[in-house]
Amino acid sequence: MASALHPRIRDAVFEPDATHAIATAFDEICKDLNLPETATHEREVLAVRVLDLAREGILDPQLLRTRVRHEARAAL
Repeated sequence: MASALHPRIRDAVFEPDATHAIATAFDEICKDLNLPETATHEREVLAVRVLDLAREGILDPQLLRTRVRHEARAAL
């Protein structure tokens, strides 16, 4: 099943605290944008963006959430 994941998601490695922050931010972003579980493409796009920011060192869940929500709304 891992082969179905986007390569940037599949190859991401973070410390446990960072993983928790990333997951928290991602879940909150999806809730804020009312994205259902079935919106797989949209959720993957958001996940990749969250991971890109995390790789840049942004690991605060609130900051990740704010940045990605702002970018997502600007793209609409």
